[in-house]
Amino acid sequence: MNHRTPAAIAAALFAVGLAACGSSGRPHSSSSSANAQGGQPSGAAALTAEAQSAATGDIPDNQVFLTYHDARGGYAVKFPEGWARRGTGADVTFSEKNNLIHIVVAPGAAPTVVSMRAELARVRASTPSLSFTSPAPVRLGSGPAIRATYTTLGAPNPVTGKKVQLLVDRYELARGGRRATVDLGTARGVDNVDAYRMIINSFRWR
Repeated sequence: MNHRTPAAIAAALFAVGLAACGSSGRPHSSSSSANAQGGQPSGAAALTAEAQSAATGDIPDNQVFLTYHDARGGYAVKFPEGWARRGTGADVTFSEKNNLIHIVVAPGAAPTVVSMRAELARVRASTPSLSFTSPAPVRLGSGPAIRATYTTLGAPNPVTGKKVQLLVDRYELARGGRRATVDLGTARGVDNVDAYRMIINSFRWR
């Protein structure tokens, strides 16, 4: 008969506890994780193009727009009718191939030029292809915000080997201790300037 000492039993129980802690199965999202220094949100991950998506054309002038209300996220925003939606609350994406609208809401102070520049520098650490312009203050329909433009290269197409470059306008705005990061992305060469300007100016806190 196998007799275990109290020390051996304690060691075995400790190992089981560690295994249970490390296998919770909950997915990790970089869009709302906290950084190690201050516990503040690290911001939304960078958008990238899908290699197998055909190049998306301009949003047409006669496009119908609907208003999306998200009670959990505490905002409303217009989006093109017919676009697919993924997520809810703190992390929502509307997409039509490589035309993308990504909204992340998290606790945070009002953004500044310095904070957005530091945030994009952190994002570049996990997305080496990212390059960005210097952030600048802008005025939106909902109030003041910070804006920057960045580009990323998607994974190569498995057939052609070509990579799609995505051009993204990032806006950050805040109210009442909440900060929203809105990324409006499209493949380079596609002109969605007017439609995206209308969309970002439609954003309203609720």
